[in-house]
Amino acid sequence: MSGEAGRVLVVDDETQMLGIVAFALETQGFEAVQARSAEEAWRRFCQEHFDLVVLDVTLPGASGVQLCERLRVDSQVPVILLTARAAESDRIAGLLAGADDYVTKPFSPRELALRAQAIVRRTRAVTPADQLVTNGPLEIDPVRRRARLDGRILQLSDVEGRLLLALARHVGHVVTWSELLNEVWGTGEHTGGRDMIKTTVYRLRQHLGDGEWITSVRGSGYLMPVVEDTRPDPS
Repeated sequence: MSGEAGRVLVVDDETQMLGIVAFALETQGFEAVQARSAEEAWRRFCQEHFDLVVLDVTLPGASGVQLCERLRVDSQVPVILLTARAAESDRIAGLLAGADDYVTKPFSPRELALRAQAIVRRTRAVTPADQLVTNGPLEIDPVRRRARLDGRILQLSDVEGRLLLALARHVGHVVTWSELLNEVWGTGEHTGGRDMIKTTVYRLRQHLGDGEWITSVRGSGYLMPVVEDTRPDPS
């Protein structure tokens, strides 16, 4: 329980599953803090710092999806959902709630831990190349992980912010499905990967509002067109 990789809040009402997930995360250097309900998890989250939340969908009282939505109101902490439901509608519900990834039970504990490691590493990554990215009135600060549109801060989840940045960095060019999976989720292959991208794009379009900020390119991926800044010069 060194915590070198970060602190993870693991939420599941099954004691055995809690132990399995916590142990897998601890083998990768995480400190795993356990909670058995959405209410307990929310109390811990409000009192302590966490780098990641691993959250079971089916919980007593408030569901994992409801807790994810609540977390998203005030925090951009990455969330991985654990679900025994493989249906597309259930995966989409979790992604619409703001989850960054999902893992379907039964799963490989080692794979879950490695996914957790990759997500936390991405959210912490800061390099000299992380300069302000702009396209018309859209401004993205990769270091602070903040996006503004017409001066208005966009309340984006971590995965939404990464997808927006990936498109903005290649403005005017098509970014393929596999490129988006690599840049945003760190994997070239993912069961239901296109559904994840489509759902995240849908949420982004809601945040961005009017205007053709993200264009679908049939059979290829997505493109962010070059947008002129029509705002008056403040000088």
